[in-house]
Amino acid sequence: MTALREYQRLEASGLWRPTPDDQRREVIVSIGEATLTVTDMNDRALTHWSLAAVLRQNPGNLPAIYSPDGDPGETLELGEDEETMIAAIEKVRSAISRARPKPGRLRLASVATSVALVLILLVFWLPGALQRHTVQVVPAIKRQEIGNALLSRIERVAGQACRSADSRPVLKQLAQRTGAGRLVVLRTGARQTLHLPGDIVLLNRALIEEYEDPAVVAGFILAEQARARQIDPLAELLDYGGILATFRLLTTGEVTQKTLDDYAEQVLVAPRPELSNESLLAEFTRARVPSSPYAYALDITGESVLGLIEADPMAGQDAAPVLRDRDWLLLQNICVG
Repeated sequence: MTALREYQRLEASGLWRPTPDDQRREVIVSIGEATLTVTDMNDRALTHWSLAAVLRQNPGNLPAIYSPDGDPGETLELGEDEETMIAAIEKVRSAISRARPKPGRLRLASVATSVALVLILLVFWLPGALQRHTVQVVPAIKRQEIGNALLSRIERVAGQACRSADSRPVLKQLAQRTGAGRLVVLRTGARQTLHLPGDIVLLNRALIEEYEDPAVVAGFILAEQARARQIDPLAELLDYGGILATFRLLTTGEVTQKTLDDYAEQVLVAPRPELSNESLLAEFTRARVPSSPYAYALDITGESVLGLIEADPMAGQDAAPVLRDRDWLLLQNICVG
């Protein structure tokens, strides 16, 4: 989206309704780095659409009517007096269309030559072989689309993610410090952390609000990074969806709404896989973050996490703080309001 920086912070008024049965209501629409945000007149967020998944229902006609990919019942109407916003959205859609791998090319290059092999795999090999192949060939932009779609469904279950203009740059600093792609703070839902396809890491607000040391939340993020290295978040989704979901993604590039909805409800309550001390310490060493604060957050006595405490890679070293005190205080207020 670097070509669209001129449109960041752009706002416009429009008419939005979540379902065909609801009345349209006047809203404010704004464009961020990767999302289109719809807020009410009191500046409360109503919904967030991934810019990569915005569809226009009536190309060339006004008022322009948009909907999120996969949910045509939710609509946003922009009148002809909002030409700048319409032009911005159309430019986004055009840029994404040019950058997105063409389905025909994807199928010909990565699937057509192996269709016969796929059929043989389905009959003679374990379903896991087909899943591993699919995870390998799905491009990054499709992973981001799936992750954003899954996040949207999780927000419907757990509530809108916390967003604050002051804390947004701090959240980016924390992501850079830990090597994560995108961090999202949830008010409720995830027990601690959750990794979605597209390198999206969800954090429970308690990890930020209930600890004085930002190294604690950094530790939980690094733990999710370690899990993602052991099992790809996309593979976790396909494990749940089964062989039909895997085959559908491989051949059409799509995951059904039902699979995403069902997985969003299940993954929030499912326990996260356990990690070895070796894999955890490797992440802490890479990021130069102390492991002891994370260990004591897991067990205040330290007894069950002694390996993480005794082998702390930053013990006795002057490591750079995860965040400055002022930035940490700003981040701790991300869910206020």
